[in-house]
Amino acid sequence: MKRSVLFIVLFCVTTCFQGFAQQTTKERIPLKHGAHRIGKRTDAEMQHWRDYGLGQFIHWGVYAIPGGQWNGKTSTYAAEWFRSSGLITKEEYDNLYKQFDPTSFDAKQWARQAKQMGVKYMIFTTKHHDGFCMWPSKYTDYTIADTPYKNDIVKEIVDAYSAEGIDVYLYFSIIDWSHPGYTTGRSITAKDRKNWENYNPFENEEQKQKYEEFKTFTRNQLMELLTNYPRTKGLWFDGSWDGAWMKEAVWVDELGKELRTMHPGLIIGSRFRADELGARHIDSNGDLIDDYDQRFERNLPSTLAETGGNDWDCVMTIPENQWGYHRDWSLSYVKTAYDLIEMMVKANSLDGNFVINFGPDGKGNIRPEETKIAQEIGDWMTVNKDAVCGVHHSILEKQEWGYSTQKGDNIYLSVFNKPMNNQVRVKVPKSKNNDMIFVIEKAEFLSDKKNVIIKDGGRDKSGSYYYDIAIPEDIQKQNIPFVILIKLKEVNKGEKASYQQALT
Repeated sequence: MKRSVLFIVLFCVTTCFQGFAQQTTKERIPLKHGAHRIGKRTDAEMQHWRDYGLGQFIHWGVYAIPGGQWNGKTSTYAAEWFRSSGLITKEEYDNLYKQFDPTSFDAKQWARQAKQMGVKYMIFTTKHHDGFCMWPSKYTDYTIADTPYKNDIVKEIVDAYSAEGIDVYLYFSIIDWSHPGYTTGRSITAKDRKNWENYNPFENEEQKQKYEEFKTFTRNQLMELLTNYPRTKGLWFDGSWDGAWMKEAVWVDELGKELRTMHPGLIIGSRFRADELGARHIDSNGDLIDDYDQRFERNLPSTLAETGGNDWDCVMTIPENQWGYHRDWSLSYVKTAYDLIEMMVKANSLDGNFVINFGPDGKGNIRPEETKIAQEIGDWMTVNKDAVCGVHHSILEKQEWGYSTQKGDNIYLSVFNKPMNNQVRVKVPKSKNNDMIFVIEKAEFLSDKKNVIIKDGGRDKSGSYYYDIAIPEDIQKQNIPFVILIKLKEVNKGEKASYQQALT
């Protein structure tokens, strides 16, 4: 008995100590340049962003001219990084712009294709790491104005997509290999992060002074983009892993405030800046920096918990690791329309947007394989877009047949794993009221809008109820995912028997 009492006392003391230790480790760090808001934005612009569902990314620049090949040799490098492939000299690459004449480019046709695909927003590469500007920037001669094409491609994109009701976001690379003041600095190591206050990304004072010129240049270009294209909804940043940029937390934070003042409602992803301790995306207190989580490329979470409760999007390539145009798609696995539709609905079911990348060639053509995929996705979206746009995580738990999304009282079951018995078994949640249960009041397939017979499937050991929805013969024969719209009704347990009888 004494031992039991002693054990209880020791347990309580240990638990209290652990709780105190956890509180101590979770003590917030006073940050001036971390997250400026805890939790999600609640304004109309951000709610509109959440409702997109599907987006399009377009990587296009002078790297589309070689398309991953040079002098008979093929690079396995990502095509948009071709300048660093080793197959072309920097001088050769830096003169490619003199050949850039995309005579087949038709922004209106691109926008029509995107609209048919079901796209609600698009992200366009105004300037990638090579520094070539797809708009006539007055701050450099390395722009579209200095090519045979000459026309302002960013303007054509913004105008065409906006005319189709598709919002435009501008990609901008912090890295700029063409600017003499740009420096990558030293590689960031764990040791650097521990001693961040003393981290120096520059080799000498001259390099540091040149970087000041680069900062001014970068600010000017961002201001220029928002001035020239006021219909822009937001900015999508890349390259902010650069050590020198990360070290400029104070300056970058002030720049962000300036951009937001200039363009009210502007949406900026989490790749723009670091806090003063060198933490990117998520600050040193664990809070999201800026407006939504720009997850690492092709990073699709598996559970809602992985999203951290943040707004987020996933950008996805069609080939495994190519963003810009590559002539040879046989280098890696190429995703099918089915693959991409499943990824999209999975993202939607976890409260995220899904963005599919396209890489046009040097003449401005979207390759036939990508066009075919866009058409197939669009055909599916024409029927099933209600399961994708304006939806959120549903009250149903994840089930083997696929994913569920919800909009108001409507719950959409997107079935990717068609059951062998052609019966979709749906497990409904438990009511918070012990005297009540949820039943499926209505079910219909979005492809034909016909009501279907719902059969009672019983319940499991935990007391959760199941219902079976029969798949019609015409849908059984299709080799594409399908969507069932259901509505739940909460009834008294005493009404279950009569409801069950009505179902049969």
